[in-house]
Amino acid sequence: MPMTEQATGAHHPQPRPRSGGQSAPEHVTGAQSLIRSLEEVGADTVFGIPGGAILPAYDPLMDSGKVRHVLVRHEQGAGHAATGYAQATGRVGVCMATSGPGATNLVTPIADAHMDSVPLVAITGQVASKAIGTDAFQEADIVGITMPITKHNFLVTKAEDIPRVIAQAFHIASTGRPGPVLVDIAKDALQARTTFSWPPTMDLPGYRPVTKPHAKQIREAAKLITSARRPVLYVGGGVLKAKATAELKVLAELTGAPVTTTLMALGAFPDSHPLHVGMPGMHGAVSAVTALQKADLIVALGARFDDRVTGKLDSFAPYAKIVHADIDPAEIGKNREADVPIVGDAREVIADLVQAVQKEHAEGHRGDYEAWWKDLSRWRDTYPLGYDQPEDGSLSPQQVIERIGRLAPEGTIFAAGVGQHQMWAAHFIQYENPATWLNSGGAGTMGYAVPAAMGAKAGAPDRTVWAVDGDGCFQMTNQELTTCALNNIPIKVAVINNGALGMVRQWQTLFYNQRYSNTVLHSGPDDVNPGARGTRVPDFVKLSEAMGCYAIRCEDPADLDKVIEEANSINDRPVVVDFIVHEDAMVWPMVAAGTSNDEILAARDVRPDFGDSEDD
Repeated sequence: MPMTEQATGAHHPQPRPRSGGQSAPEHVTGAQSLIRSLEEVGADTVFGIPGGAILPAYDPLMDSGKVRHVLVRHEQGAGHAATGYAQATGRVGVCMATSGPGATNLVTPIADAHMDSVPLVAITGQVASKAIGTDAFQEADIVGITMPITKHNFLVTKAEDIPRVIAQAFHIASTGRPGPVLVDIAKDALQARTTFSWPPTMDLPGYRPVTKPHAKQIREAAKLITSARRPVLYVGGGVLKAKATAELKVLAELTGAPVTTTLMALGAFPDSHPLHVGMPGMHGAVSAVTALQKADLIVALGARFDDRVTGKLDSFAPYAKIVHADIDPAEIGKNREADVPIVGDAREVIADLVQAVQKEHAEGHRGDYEAWWKDLSRWRDTYPLGYDQPEDGSLSPQQVIERIGRLAPEGTIFAAGVGQHQMWAAHFIQYENPATWLNSGGAGTMGYAVPAAMGAKAGAPDRTVWAVDGDGCFQMTNQELTTCALNNIPIKVAVINNGALGMVRQWQTLFYNQRYSNTVLHSGPDDVNPGARGTRVPDFVKLSEAMGCYAIRCEDPADLDKVIEEANSINDRPVVVDFIVHEDAMVWPMVAAGTSNDEILAARDVRPDFGDSEDD
């Protein structure tokens, strides 16, 4: 896939040799060259499964003292684990699979990493070069298949190309806008004899990500910020990728403008900070959604005006001028035209904005946001995030997640699956620091949480890692608990078990007259066992114990804190807690798909009243 002239992301150095200069050539196989290359670029963990075409690489991998291989139970688990590793550590995640079905099982996590701009290198074996195109056993054109969902990919048919390609793959994945890079290596290239020396010559004509923003655009943005009456800093995941959170805090406090952090940016700005007005989007806080709608200036930093944030695009933020800063020029103007487009790395953009705003202040130009904050504070106080306790005395899923967050040790990393529990985890756990919230934002991949938590724990073994998962998501990738148990990766998993595909069921409740077609997980299609809430198929406690985990079930709110504290105290194996929660709990606020953000509901049938004064 050809790369754009200005490809895109993070603040990561180019891979460099560990030794002082060019190493002396070593006579090796292509497979040995691959493992040596991984050692030189600093890869310390690879998640994968061997198979015929990649098998030559697994022999020298056994001898490596620098690269740890984690044998997963499914290639999808390898890909999500590499993503979790990358999101928790800021380094490139690495996964490995064989040809054909091994490689195609990586497609979902590769697409997931592409949507969320995660630096990932996926290495796949391919059939021998002379067999390519013959429909050989376990052949799949994985380069062609992944072309739309990788930042770049390579097919390697010559052993001598392996060091250069690996160096380039890590460089491309981690610079500019981060993303996944696929390296497909023919089996005969792995088996052939070659020489290895490091560093190789990097040859990437046309790949020059722009990191330094244009000074004129920065000055224009600063003028808009200091002249606006209702500005908002709209912060996306790019700020985390660029490690720009310290600079963001300085800019926010300097300007006094409200800050919204997207689902991908939670932790980029402290939730507890008085300038934080919440997460925007379909299930965002009323204060955040409304701030964007009523703003006269939106400063978008490392965000892409995703449809989940904008709602119906032609009615989004009708009064706002747009400053859009992104390292990927393709994102600027893609969904919303920018009045001031800024191409550059978020850390450099924000640092330059700080200086430009300081200069405006020195010249007597300072924004007056007093009336704006009166409105913002009223919305925040009138429509706070909250939930009702179930009348039948059962567990509230929101309370479960809130208590997990409150009782978690300092520095805990949270990974979420996709659905209601993901939104509740976004709302009811407080994120104060970067790299503490991992989720599948763009693709919305069910099954993400357990393997991503595994990867995060492998990359940050000294930190507690909780996976907050739904019973639907959990049944997609829970086999990786076996991987965790056998590899001393003691994650903790909270299964928010409502017996249903919860978010889909919520939509059926609201938009399909409560016709629950194929969303009930705990009984058969004709519901022959109406008492099925009392049965457990599968029994997650027994299942987890069978995979080497410590498992607990919690059904009584009186036991909640005790069970969570018990889970936190066990660190010699994975822990799974099956929280049996009320099935009718819903995620609020909500903007229905395809509607305007002006139609946000704070709760069912509760439309906020904003008055008209803020529209003047």
